Amino acid sequence: MKQINEGYFDGERPLFKEHNAEIIDTTFGKGESPLKETHDLKLDGVVFTWKYPLWYSKHIEVNDTIFETMSRSGIWYTDDINIHDSDLQAPKLFRRCKGVTLKNVYFSDADETLWTCDDVDIKNVQARGDYFGMNSSNIRIDNLDLIGNYCFDGGKNIEVHNSRFVSKDAFWNCENVTIYDSKISGEYLAWNTKNLTLVNCTIESDQGLCYLDGIKLVNCKVLRTDLAFEYCKNIDAEITTNVMSVKNPISGRIHAHKIDEIIMDDPEIDPNATTIVQDVKE
Repeated sequence: MKQINEGYFDGERPLFKEHNAEIIDTTFGKGESPLKETHDLKLDGVVFTWKYPLWYSKHIEVNDTIFETMSRSGIWYTDDINIHDSDLQAPKLFRRCKGVTLKNVYFSDADETLWTCDDVDIKNVQARGDYFGMNSSNIRIDNLDLIGNYCFDGGKNIEVHNSRFVSKDAFWNCENVTIYDSKISGEYLAWNTKNLTLVNCTIESDQGLCYLDGIKLVNCKVLRTDLAFEYCKNIDAEITTNVMSVKNPISGRIHAHKIDEIIMDDPEIDPNATTIVQDVKE
């Protein structure tokens, strides 16, 4: 395998179609698309300073690498890429990629990142930015700490463990989402989603969990949440805490420690289609 060590490259497409190479302790300066149309590369200790570093690439291993602020829109149409122990400072870094592995990665500006990607593994990742993970599918997450609104909008087949989301409108318009041992804090959680399961989770959400089809909560805390389950059907909820209010659920079962207010004011909804059980009653 060819080795490029302690290099410096600038200008447009300096290593266009490079392949079967190790690139070590190298900086790519000002100039677009330095590694476009590449394959079978190992990057270690690399710094990207400018736009579009990895487009239309395949089989890329990235370690101890920095994507600086202007390396925006950096990884598009790229398949089989593994990034670990790296700092990613630029927005819009992944679009239409397949086979993405992120481990021990920090995103300081994750706005519009991981859009329309498939087969994504995320482990020990910190990210800050809005619209993270939009329209992506087949995602496996363990220990993601995300601060940013509208995360995973339109996502499909998502499994999450041991994570924390501070996010307004998280998991909207999704299908098949399962979240274990995690905390979600933010308004309007998971509207218009089909098949959402939360296990051993803590939720804080103004008007969270509405317009869902297939919502299951197992041993969950639902704190400071009002107007929950509005127009939800196929509910199976076991909640260990008080819920501020529940409004117009369509069907299913809700079991909570206590519900401060139950609002059934839509004449088109049959209140008998939803069983509501409280451990503590007035």
